[in-house]
Amino acid sequence: MRHLIASCLAMVIAFPVAAYAQPDLRAQAQDFFEPIPTSLPEVAGNAMTPEKVELGLKLFFEPRLSRSGIISCNTCHSVGTGGADNVPTSIGHGWQKGPRNAPTVLNAVFNTAQFWDGRAEDLRTQAAGPIQASVEMNSTPERVITTLKSIPAYVEEFSRAFPRDKDPVNFNNVTVAIEAFEATLITPNAPFDLWLKGDDNALTDEQKQGLALFMDRGCVACHAGINVGGDGYFPFGVVERPGADILPPDDRGRFTVTETADDEYVFRAPSLRNVALTAPYFHSGGVWDLEQAVAVMASAQLGTELNENEIKQITAFLHSLTGDQPRVVYPVLPPSTRDTPRPE
Repeated sequence: MRHLIASCLAMVIAFPVAAYAQPDLRAQAQDFFEPIPTSLPEVAGNAMTPEKVELGLKLFFEPRLSRSGIISCNTCHSVGTGGADNVPTSIGHGWQKGPRNAPTVLNAVFNTAQFWDGRAEDLRTQAAGPIQASVEMNSTPERVITTLKSIPAYVEEFSRAFPRDKDPVNFNNVTVAIEAFEATLITPNAPFDLWLKGDDNALTDEQKQGLALFMDRGCVACHAGINVGGDGYFPFGVVERPGADILPPDDRGRFTVTETADDEYVFRAPSLRNVALTAPYFHSGGVWDLEQAVAVMASAQLGTELNENEIKQITAFLHSLTGDQPRVVYPVLPPSTRDTPRPE
């Protein structure tokens, strides 16, 4: 925590906002940020073959992976709504409410880890969690494999996607295929990316002022890199803890994973890519307005009160992080057979 506070204070006193000329502002930004690439990223241990990606696309939209037969990965991570579901906490099996706001799946491949508490090291590990969670899809690996093996078209697709496997329809391959598809869900060519690459006109003057404030006030201590976040763990409420509506006291964050006292109320800093599309905000989904979220973070993390104009400028910069949204054709899924487990 001491390192975080020192980093934040260093950013606050770095340079006065008005001192930036455009080349200096870009040079400073390039020290902290990278543009989203226009080519697909590589995924460690997972060759991105067309067959695997196509299978993963279908599995991402496949509601029969859930016990009810109505919930898919896309239910909570809708590619049409910024990769999230735009509700405070997701609705799962039997109309249960999940404990945390669903993070966006867009650009998630660039995160250091997945989930708010970082308990999944990669996308394939993350994909396995919701399928089995009783509050989400409430299924089991055995039920998933029984379902998929009961559908001849899926058996054929798994064989094409995993040609070296003697028994390709297995739960690990389900998660590997979903990871391959999710890794394609990137959003390049945001105005900020174009500006980082040299297009002076890609950002408005207000957005440039917001970027300068974002760096100077210390926001980059937690939100930097290619994903403008997503690669570090930080306590929520470094200076002042928000109220229980934003920081529920019974959700102790990363502590539930590490059981280390220093990790109480510590969360993975979310990516701010496409943040204008993913309200409500924070792990609790307790704030619907992006300007309010900016104000909360300033007071809670940096101990500063931004004026109305500063909040608007930073919010304008955050809007420049919206990139080209993935164009995904909703797949036609193969029909069930008499052997396919019925919804419960």
